[in-house]
Amino acid sequence: MRVPVLALCLAVLPLSAPADDAAALYREHCAGCHGPDRLGGMGPALLPENLGRLRKSEALHVIRDGRPATQMPGFGGKLAEREIASLAELVYRPLPEIPRWDLAEMRASHVMHLKAGEKRADKPVFDADPLNLFIVVELGDHHATLLDGDRFEPILRFPTRFALHGGPKYSPDGRYVYFASRDGWISKFDIWNLKYVAEIRAGINTRNLAVSSDGKYVMVGNYLPHALVVLDARDLAPLKVIPVRDDAGKSSRVSAVYDAGPRKSFIAALKDIPEVWEVPYDPDHEPIYPGYVHDYRMGEAIAARGPFPVRRIKLDDYLDDFFFDPPYRHLIGAAREGKNGQVVSLLVGRKIADVELPGLPHLGSGITWDYRGKPVLATPNLKEGTISIIDMTQWKTIRRIETLGPGFFLRSHEGTRYAWADNMMSPRKDTIQLIDKETLTVARALTPAPGKTAAHVEFTRDGKYALVSVWEMDGALVVYDARTLEEVKRLPMKKPSGKYNVHNKITRSSGTSH
Repeated sequence: MRVPVLALCLAVLPLSAPADDAAALYREHCAGCHGPDRLGGMGPALLPENLGRLRKSEALHVIRDGRPATQMPGFGGKLAEREIASLAELVYRPLPEIPRWDLAEMRASHVMHLKAGEKRADKPVFDADPLNLFIVVELGDHHATLLDGDRFEPILRFPTRFALHGGPKYSPDGRYVYFASRDGWISKFDIWNLKYVAEIRAGINTRNLAVSSDGKYVMVGNYLPHALVVLDARDLAPLKVIPVRDDAGKSSRVSAVYDAGPRKSFIAALKDIPEVWEVPYDPDHEPIYPGYVHDYRMGEAIAARGPFPVRRIKLDDYLDDFFFDPPYRHLIGAAREGKNGQVVSLLVGRKIADVELPGLPHLGSGITWDYRGKPVLATPNLKEGTISIIDMTQWKTIRRIETLGPGFFLRSHEGTRYAWADNMMSPRKDTIQLIDKETLTVARALTPAPGKTAAHVEFTRDGKYALVSVWEMDGALVVYDARTLEEVKRLPMKKPSGKYNVHNKITRSSGTSH
């Protein structure tokens, strides 16, 4: 039996080139777009933290063949297989130390799309209800679609930064939308004028952003470097970098940051330190409630400590993600490896209860409604096919609803009887299940596209229609009548992920995430 010459050659060659050769290959072929330090440039950062959703086998394919709908070319005609393998090994290798990304680097990256003296309209330049618009994020080719929520017709499809993450956030009036990319790029888009306003790179690996309830500030939570970043919401100019460290100097990644509007503060969960941080942003407002014991006013704190002082709430366990109760007096959080959730009182600044939450609850996708006269929290589970229903007056789990498999998103609306749950991490990923909020049972199931992932439901401002993503490259946005459950319309899209209704978000609807 003859062995091919190529097979003999590969047998005696190392599987990948030496590290020095890989570094040289990177400098020659990759540094121009991705930066000499792999921190990103025109192309995304090539670090393990930024490539978490890209398997090495897929990375080999991208290096060899390029990536459709991007400027990434294929190098299969220039590089040998072992050279491609060595580049893949290199980009998944951690950096020797946490890189810096301070105000100077941010200011150097700042881009203003709004030119000096440019006039923009103070009302929408299109004919549609500005509060019943959707931003639909299409991850397949890094675009977003502005959708009319009455006609279900696209108003504009526009490019975004690579790999948006954490969900876009609106200004309080709904005119502007802010995006965060995994590579740390923050973008401000003027919906009424259909144009970008400004962009800045606020980190190297970013989890998400939050917009203050007064519309003045944007807070960015970063994995790399370990910091919170405050931006001026008008033009995204950087105002402050807040390093995230504990008393002993240990630094931490930021798991998530959200706006607590009634408290006039940002709340941040930390990945590596068992603490929750509260950062007030209004010097004339005390982020407290009656009965909270305090020893300084907010204005005095700012005078003594500078703007955006940090209130640190120390906990027994870590919080990766969390959910606010409707009055924003408590947050309910869980760690990725924790066995239960914990309830933290923002009034007294400590944990007040444990909640039975097995598996891996996705509290960032939790929703609330009134059940038999009591407010309940419902949360999906990333590891188990179950939805937990929690009585928020006693912090007790009153029901565990069995589903077809682990799911990521749970959505509802004040105007509908059902909560819509996906099963996207299971073999039944193509099916959406509808939970009856009055009986706490699975009432119906819908399969928008058999064999294809169905996920992330969002409602129109009046709750009459539900929009579902077919989360595939040849995907679609499917519109259902929320009462009859009949399909109304189907719009082809490139891997549509989240869709975000302006009214539901800025009014903090109980049926969607905030």
